[in-house]
Amino acid sequence: MRRELVTWSIVLGLIIAAFITTVLIVNSTLFSANGFVRSYLGALARHDMASALQIADIHLADDHAVASDDGSGATPIDTTGAGSMLLAGSHDLLRPSALSTIENIALADRKVNANGTETVTFVYDLDGNTTSSAFTVERDGTRFGVFADWKFVSTPLTIVRLTVANAQSFTANGAEFVAPAQDTPAPYVVLTPSSFEISHTSTFLTADPIRVSAVTPGDTVRARLEVVANDAMVAQVQREVNDYLDECATQVVLLPTGCPFGQPMANRIVTTPEWSMATYPEVTLVPGASAGSWLMPATDAAAHLKVDVRSIFDGSVSTFDKDVDFTASYLVTFMPEDELLITAQYPN
Repeated sequence: MRRELVTWSIVLGLIIAAFITTVLIVNSTLFSANGFVRSYLGALARHDMASALQIADIHLADDHAVASDDGSGATPIDTTGAGSMLLAGSHDLLRPSALSTIENIALADRKVNANGTETVTFVYDLDGNTTSSAFTVERDGTRFGVFADWKFVSTPLTIVRLTVANAQSFTANGAEFVAPAQDTPAPYVVLTPSSFEISHTSTFLTADPIRVSAVTPGDTVRARLEVVANDAMVAQVQREVNDYLDECATQVVLLPTGCPFGQPMANRIVTTPEWSMATYPEVTLVPGASAGSWLMPATDAAAHLKVDVRSIFDGSVSTFDKDVDFTASYLVTFMPEDELLITAQYPN
């Protein structure tokens, strides 16, 4: 009997020792500070936004469905912790389709701070570029009384203040968005880390893509997307301006009505004036004073006039056969169904 008790005591001791060893191993890996952060980064790498938000203890209103692409944004449930930062900007970029590609996640450093918190640094490839982020976490009780729970001291959120110049629409990692106003910085709340390729492509406008990376929790990143007239818009305005000037050249008067060129004369004309275009103005477009408008600044051009004139002094007849220099400026505004309205501008 005593031998059996000893045997069972040894077995029980081994089980307890194995359990304690398992708890220590699990608490130093899966339930460690770096294991907690790795779980969060892994959720982002899988584009599992719902899990990432849950791990980071970020609470959003369910009716906005922020974890799916059919939600247009979200409103925080509370204003404490992450909620205070969520109030700082739009949640439009908090959707899976706008998430980045995160690969090769590896622990780079772990430091225990004097106040008991821990700072862990991970390196990873963010959309193909190797970078790193440091996260400070602290103990948040235990799970089942033995496994450590953790929480972020600084919520892994970053504010991106994006200015879309000369337009409102833009794409972020291929997903389409509309800024509240053009030419005005708009704050967007994004998960850390995130990387966005911001661009714009439309019928008449384009922008060189910019890369915006948010790798520091609590940071504010500023970015500006410059939208310009594309080649198709410039070409269409050039065609319409050329056609308009050609129409002006059909008028058989010295001062064609509604046209930017003309030639006053003191002498009397003998033959019908013949206009032709010598040099068309080369169209360039810059943003206009009002949203949705583009301006062709005053640009040099020349029309050619041929007409016989009689001198009022001696009655002799001569031929005026010269280029007449002029400048032209036009305002271009967008109309429905991808139409352009081109209006001549005259000096005040």
